[in-house]
Amino acid sequence: MTTLSRILNKHLNPCEKERFEKENKENYVSAVLVCAGNSTRMGLEKSKQFIEILNRPAIFYTLSAFENALSVNEVVIVCREQDKLQFQSIVAQYNFSKVTCITNGGETRSVSVKNGINQTSQKATHIAVHDGARCLITTEEIEKVVLSGILTGASALGVPVKDTIKVINSDNTIKDTPDRSTLRAIQTPQVFDKEKYLKFLAMAESDAVDFTDDCKLFEYCGEKVTVVDGLYTNIKLTTQDDILLAKSILESRGVNCE
Repeated sequence: MTTLSRILNKHLNPCEKERFEKENKENYVSAVLVCAGNSTRMGLEKSKQFIEILNRPAIFYTLSAFENALSVNEVVIVCREQDKLQFQSIVAQYNFSKVTCITNGGETRSVSVKNGINQTSQKATHIAVHDGARCLITTEEIEKVVLSGILTGASALGVPVKDTIKVINSDNTIKDTPDRSTLRAIQTPQVFDKEKYLKFLAMAESDAVDFTDDCKLFEYCGEKVTVVDGLYTNIKLTTQDDILLAKSILESRGVNCE
């Protein structure tokens, strides 16, 4: 049984599964990997995507998860101009056949995502936007959130917040304590109906509003986004400590690239 079949059986009742399988024949999911950021907090000049973890560049693990996801039809990489050749080399070296385009990023995240979407197939019905630096994403998580995105039109991975969160005033005094049970730390991939995404993006641009989170774009336009339970291991490489953590997580999964 394939990963996608297991997920369908686990998360859908027979009627929902039949509906998904019928609709999915007409769906085409394009993943947009956003890899255009600077590695300022990492203290590196090179992109975080090229950090070696267990003798493989970080982006190798990201691309592997999407390559193995049955629900994903193509992958578009968005990166800095100076990184394009290295991305091309990695794609060729490891034969990532789903990568159809490597394109330039923009000055903001939303522009980078838009650039990526513009390079997706005309057949694409849904887009899965993912931070390339979340290199520990699993194929099963991808399948779950894509499934939800197709059924609902907008979905994102998220995990319950472990810490108590405080809202503070401008003088750093506590203003409020939100109910932790209602809080989620949102991750990627985030999956959206492509037509709606482009429509809402045009609305935001017309209003001169820019968002660093794609879910916020849908919220701004009054659309609901479904949160799918993710894994705490789906971390984003941000600081040097994250490299050690990523290595430990991969080793716990039995990954050995020696």
